[in-house]
Amino acid sequence: MKPTDSLLLLTRVSATVVAILVITWALYFTTSFHPTHTLSQRDLIYSVLHPLLMVIGFILLSGEAILVHRWLPGSRKKKKWVHLWLQGLALTSGIFGIWTKFQGRDGVVANFYSLHSWLGLFCVSLFGAQWLMGFLSFWHKGEVRMTRIRVLPWHVFLGLYTYGLAVVTAETGLLEKLTFLQTKGVVLKRCNESMIVNGLGLGLAMLCGIVISTAISPKQYQTTPATKVVYSDTMCLTS
Repeated sequence: MKPTDSLLLLTRVSATVVAILVITWALYFTTSFHPTHTLSQRDLIYSVLHPLLMVIGFILLSGEAILVHRWLPGSRKKKKWVHLWLQGLALTSGIFGIWTKFQGRDGVVANFYSLHSWLGLFCVSLFGAQWLMGFLSFWHKGEVRMTRIRVLPWHVFLGLYTYGLAVVTAETGLLEKLTFLQTKGVVLKRCNESMIVNGLGLGLAMLCGIVISTAISPKQYQTTPATKVVYSDTMCLTS
């Protein structure tokens, strides 16, 4: 198995673990999303949707889009199409995930006061600008080749930076939520839910490192060509 294939396998395993953990947390421990028992069913649905959309829809999908050129067979144009649409789906999930927080009963200000909320708005806005830049640079028929070549390094850098920022934002959200629940006495410091949330944070950190490592790893591994030895009467020459 090639090194890139091993990294892709690790990515799939990590992403699956993260998906299972966030689904378990959001659907099984629903009392954590309405600790005061005063939320309506509508508010509860929005609260549960937020981590599902931001982790599975935004982070996991964007990670798959980053690695499209590694795992998808076919032409370069096909890979670019899939990359574009996966990133578009991730962006849609991110926008809708933030929209769920705007539906809180206490209004917008009550849900956008923390570092997590500010990072989330900045991250999705940057992701949207990055997606638009990629669309105009790589799909607009009027773009010249040299312009695309100049933009490509920035496109790659901003893509990886935004992906890492999304994971950092999710980590701050998990810390904020768990700290709030433990402070209010809703969740114990040592319980199954705390282990799941901490495991989710650890899984996201591992997934981020694997995705970025896979994205920047060499695409081909070529062996050094054999050295030809030529002997003469006076010296040994290599070519």
